[in-house]
Amino acid sequence: MDVVNLIAPRVREPGSDPLACTRRQSAVQAAAPGRRSGNAVAVWICALLLALTGALSGAALAKEEASRALTRQLELNRQRYGIAGQALLVMHDGRVVFRGVNGQADLQTRERLDLDAVFAGYSLSKLFVSTLVLQLVEQGKVDLERPASAYLQGLPARWQAITVRDFLDHSSGVPEYFDNRQGEMADPASLRFPAEVQAVFAALADEPLQFAPGSDTRYTQTNYLVLAALLAAHYGKPYAQVAEERIVRRLGLRHTWLGPAALPAQGVVTNYIGRNGRLERDTDVAWPTYAYGHAALYLTLDDLARFLQAVSAGELVGKATLQQAWQPRRLSNGRRGWFAAGWEYGESSGYRQVGHDGGARDRIRILFEDSLDGEVYIVVYLTNGSARNVWTRTLVDSALAAVAPQRFRREALSERLIAYALQTAAPREVRAQARAIRAAAGLGDAELERAVNDTGYAIRENFGVDAALRVFELNTALFPQSANVWDSLAEAYTAKGHTEKAQTLHEKSRALSTRASEREATGR
Repeated sequence: MDVVNLIAPRVREPGSDPLACTRRQSAVQAAAPGRRSGNAVAVWICALLLALTGALSGAALAKEEASRALTRQLELNRQRYGIAGQALLVMHDGRVVFRGVNGQADLQTRERLDLDAVFAGYSLSKLFVSTLVLQLVEQGKVDLERPASAYLQGLPARWQAITVRDFLDHSSGVPEYFDNRQGEMADPASLRFPAEVQAVFAALADEPLQFAPGSDTRYTQTNYLVLAALLAAHYGKPYAQVAEERIVRRLGLRHTWLGPAALPAQGVVTNYIGRNGRLERDTDVAWPTYAYGHAALYLTLDDLARFLQAVSAGELVGKATLQQAWQPRRLSNGRRGWFAAGWEYGESSGYRQVGHDGGARDRIRILFEDSLDGEVYIVVYLTNGSARNVWTRTLVDSALAAVAPQRFRREALSERLIAYALQTAAPREVRAQARAIRAAAGLGDAELERAVNDTGYAIRENFGVDAALRVFELNTALFPQSANVWDSLAEAYTAKGHTEKAQTLHEKSRALSTRASEREATGR
């Protein structure tokens, strides 16, 4: 399968020969040997030009190398996960490093994917809502710590004290407004919704909260139903019109639509879902217009990248506001929340990361160090489905591993572990492999243990328990005194049906945990 990558090749323009000035200077010296001072200046200028040319050539070569690595990674991902079609864009400090597509827009017609393809963004629509709410926060018109009911009438009595932040971060505890089991039916379009959002709130009035607000995280679409309604109430117009005016038109996103009604007849990809390792055509839910704050976003790779670039550059919300909003949040249960102002938040390889999944097919990520004024990466990875229903986090990690493996060591380790788990030949002796992994990873022990364990679970989800066992066993060789790694291995054997072995491993895990607690208690 060919990969279309429209990063332009380097072309030397006429007169750009880096040795030309040296040759001209030699000719001048031969013709007029007495002109020393002028010649010295000219030699200095030539040296400077040569240095600059070398630096630019080095940067261009690095870009070409990254482009080739990402092209290979796209094809590897297509084969490894059974991806129908995929589009990837990587930016570094405002410059495009890679922009390419791979696969098919429609399997039945065999229509090839191109860079103008329109993808379903699914829950990426929530990032529009988050951005619009933060605009109001920046203007002093909304306070994240105040109840949403201060800005929106008609919420159920149990919801009256829930803050805007808790709705943004899925820590509100409100129930889902539609039946999830219904949503997984073969024909999602058969779902029926009330005509007005206020009728949805009324229908949920007697439903109990799932947990006390601010004490846990539970991802539900209802949270963004509330926030979209809040925005509509503030501006006195439908949410879709607010997003159109304040984001889509403002940024000139000519290939972005909220809702399917205005979609073009051609160029929209067909979506697929993996069932029993095969791709089957999927049907989206026929969402009501009041749901467009959490669904029914359609856009191209370039439009999505433009939005993310505008966000990271402070064009839509000031950088200072974003820096304050994109902070890890500690919930009342003592655990860290998953979200920061509606964006998934994490840290890895020295970078802070914010992003979001879309329909378990798409993912975006913005990575920066301490400040958005410093180094910034943007990754947009869109697909129309995969046979293995691959985790989108795994896809973005693979792109980072390909583009800058020395910077993104944890992501590069994950790719190496996946290759190790999937190799057809018998793996190397586990202890030898563990030594090689430790030497190459460049991570501290705590981060290395977590990275191997997390990758094991991702492999288990995408490839099954047998492949994951290799990685969990590797982690026990790396960290034989860790109760957690033995517990993960025990879980894998339980899933495989080897209950006796799993029980033995669980006992080993409990013994290690007890010893660790005793050492902590005695200070030894």
